[in-house]
Amino acid sequence: MKTAPKSVPNSAVPRHVAIIMDGNGRWARRRGLARIHGHREGAESLRAVLRACRTTGVAYLTVYAFSSENWARPRDEVNALMSLLVRFLRREEKELHDNRVRLRHIGRLADLPKTVQRELNRVMAATAGYEEHQLVLALSYGGREEIVHAARRIAQRVKQGDLDPDAVDAAVVAQHLYAPDIPDPDLMIRTSGEMRISNFLLWQLSYSELYVTDTLWPDFREREFAAALEAYAGRHRRFGKVEERNPRRARRRGAADRP
Repeated sequence: MKTAPKSVPNSAVPRHVAIIMDGNGRWARRRGLARIHGHREGAESLRAVLRACRTTGVAYLTVYAFSSENWARPRDEVNALMSLLVRFLRREEKELHDNRVRLRHIGRLADLPKTVQRELNRVMAATAGYEEHQLVLALSYGGREEIVHAARRIAQRVKQGDLDPDAVDAAVVAQHLYAPDIPDPDLMIRTSGEMRISNFLLWQLSYSELYVTDTLWPDFREREFAAALEAYAGRHRRFGKVEERNPRRARRRGAADRP
């Protein structure tokens, strides 16, 4: 049975959590280790959070695993990250099946090495039938690139006469994003204390609640995730609307405003 953390009612658990997994390099540097050690420990944090999502009832987990800008990092680090990703996919496949978790990807798949593409496609195909929980890996991903990708697809449809330009609205744009069936994140977590979203899900985060922690990603485990869910449960989401908390005062105000 899925249960929220003790202080978080099940009704207040976010359906979709997105995470910027930041701080792997700093974690390793503080210990006098190579950066790849931070990434390896960060993979353990991902495993822990994925398990926590299942036990608390979070249906979608999207993680910023490798941005389109990360290709500018040293070649040795990039190669090590790609090898780590392949090992992660192979190691986690059984657990994904055991817990009926669907693996998905957003980003420019063609940018990834062929070995990564093969493993990613294989595991995604093998888990495609699971719907209750989904793990979304943002790989070679950039929020601006995703919006440009959507704009090009829309422009092509307009050019072909399949779409009236006057019919293009926010819903149409959303339908042309990488994964239009996935709901927008309710909660976005960023580790390591950085106060920015770094080109992550620029369209989808419009009304997401933001939670920033100083904890470095390799140290972010079940307890830290529970703290984020507890903070989220205490938020009051208005989606741009003004809500009157005192109904009696609202009725009085409405009466006074009438001519």
